[in-house]
Amino acid sequence: MDGVTTLVGQGLYMAVAAVFGLAIARVLGRDNTLGCLIAGVLAGMLLPVLDYDTGLRAENLHQLVFFVILPVLIFGSAWKIDPQTLVRWLGPIILLATLGVVICMLLTAVLVYFGINHPEGFPWLAALLTGAILAATDPVAVVTRLRAGHANEGLLTLVEGESLFNDAAAIVLFSFVLGIATHSVMEGSNPTGEPIAGAWAFVVYFSAVFFGGLAIGAICGLLTAIVILFIASAGAALMLLVLAAFGSFYLAEHVVGVSGILSVMVCAIVARACLREQHETFLVHAEPTWEWLELLFNALIFVIMGLVITFEMFSHQWLAIVIGIAAALGARALAISMLAPLARFVGPPVPKSWRLVLSWGGLRGVIAVALVLSLPTELPYWWTVQSIVFGVVLFSLLVQGTSSTRLIRKLGL
Repeated sequence: MDGVTTLVGQGLYMAVAAVFGLAIARVLGRDNTLGCLIAGVLAGMLLPVLDYDTGLRAENLHQLVFFVILPVLIFGSAWKIDPQTLVRWLGPIILLATLGVVICMLLTAVLVYFGINHPEGFPWLAALLTGAILAATDPVAVVTRLRAGHANEGLLTLVEGESLFNDAAAIVLFSFVLGIATHSVMEGSNPTGEPIAGAWAFVVYFSAVFFGGLAIGAICGLLTAIVILFIASAGAALMLLVLAAFGSFYLAEHVVGVSGILSVMVCAIVARACLREQHETFLVHAEPTWEWLELLFNALIFVIMGLVITFEMFSHQWLAIVIGIAAALGARALAISMLAPLARFVGPPVPKSWRLVLSWGGLRGVIAVALVLSLPTELPYWWTVQSIVFGVVLFSLLVQGTSSTRLIRKLGL
């Protein structure tokens, strides 16, 4: 019973810090994520005074992030996208979110690896992990401003859809590289930290988890919609949708062994498409539910980031952080400039002004933080990778997020 009491106390402590963070954001007139980050730092400073242990450990953060937080965030984001508009822009979205993510990851990894230039302390695997984490974008601030300005629905769908799909692809890449890294550490089979899997192994793995996740998600989404229509109750519909978010992830990840994130994403899209005629009956109640769930889990992620962030990260790793920021911005810009002109071959063309929004608006946020928090401390370079990612996320919040309004206004979007 003491374990349950402790767990509830820890959850309440972080939830109160999250609410305090929302209040800070309101006072400062900034995004909620920044306010929750500040609240997390303050909550961390209070811990020694209160003689309190949050219970946050590297070994349980991975489970918390992947089995509790990410399913809600991915399902909620996918639920917002209009299926009909998504179908029209699906070609460019998949192009940017598959090939674009791989290019972004590799470019970031190369730039960070040669920028840091310390193969013993920061090997190729560390650079690839950094690249995979920073390939995931979170353009919440940009989307909020676009919606407030009644921007083109196609632009909104492209920005949201590309971010959602590339989050899923980046998480698959991260899981693959992390599997290699942890195997080399645990087994000692690769003491230099060099990649041990060939290109063919990667293609087979990526294809299996990618398409397997899509299939499981489609089945779960279809079954969810059928059960909701059969029960015909708004309350039951909300319960089933939340259950589908966690259940589709668990089924794909644990039972079948494919991508749980892709499964959650497709489950939400298919369920929304099947229930589109029932908006006034069921879906009108679902939207506020996912809105507050996303707000809560976004806030908790940045509170946790504030709790674990330290001044030493920036005083000791400042050069690595600067290199990471430059690499993330450069890789994203190059990937968009290379692939956006090809979008006309798989769907509608992407205007040049939209490419600027996709490039500069590709903020690193909650997904990047969630992934880096799940890094095992057995990896000798985990602290360097975490410092780089935290630095890039702070740059996104303080610079990219705040300047995106001026960019959108200047482009007349």
